[in-house]
Amino acid sequence: MILIYKLLLAHILGDFVLQPEKWVENKEKNKICSRSMYYHIIVHVILLLLIFGFNKEYILGYILIIGSHFAIDVVKVYLRNKNNQQLLFFLDQIAHITMIIIVVHIYAPFNIDYNFILGNDILLLAICVILVTFVSSVLIKMLVFHWAKDINDVGVSLENAGKYIGMLERLFVFLFVVLDQWQAIGFLLAAKSVFRFGDLSKAQDRKLTEYVLIGTLLSFAFAIVIGYSYEYFKEIIDIPTCP
Repeated sequence: MILIYKLLLAHILGDFVLQPEKWVENKEKNKICSRSMYYHIIVHVILLLLIFGFNKEYILGYILIIGSHFAIDVVKVYLRNKNNQQLLFFLDQIAHITMIIIVVHIYAPFNIDYNFILGNDILLLAICVILVTFVSSVLIKMLVFHWAKDINDVGVSLENAGKYIGMLERLFVFLFVVLDQWQAIGFLLAAKSVFRFGDLSKAQDRKLTEYVLIGTLLSFAFAIVIGYSYEYFKEIIDIPTCP
């Protein structure tokens, strides 16, 4: 596994630490004719050589990683537009990491334990994470729907910001419940109250305050119940592992 750590380190340094923002902008502007594109590839070559040295054993790995990195970056800059920047970023990183895994498999063959991936603990965790994020969002929205129409629009908000804040909030609470860190839940609730205090005091709207309080308490309640349920079912239920 040391090999994959070294390759991941080289990738992280090359793509995030040693790639200035102006290089990224230049690649997007000039695409394959951009000098920054080739500077970026040279950085990756140097990193691989520093980490592995001039070892002939890894020549194939060098070629596969550098060649694929160049090809992936070229495809990305030609496909990129304002509407797909986020998607292409994640697809780009997935493609690079996939190639790293392929190279590792060439030099140190390994088998993927699908029984572990589809094991009871992983499936239960996946169900709980989906419940605490997407399902809880829908349930809370339905529960407070009756009061939503009475709330005045007191300011401009980022699109779907409240939804994602709620998801992250419940994920943290779920994690703290599983780790038995109740003091952290109290800190999270206090921190949210502090940030919300300014908005609510400016709004001077009792209905908005009550609406936010109901949503917050429901959000925390769902996360705590799901966290406890995860711990409970993890201990008592023995569902046969998927083949």
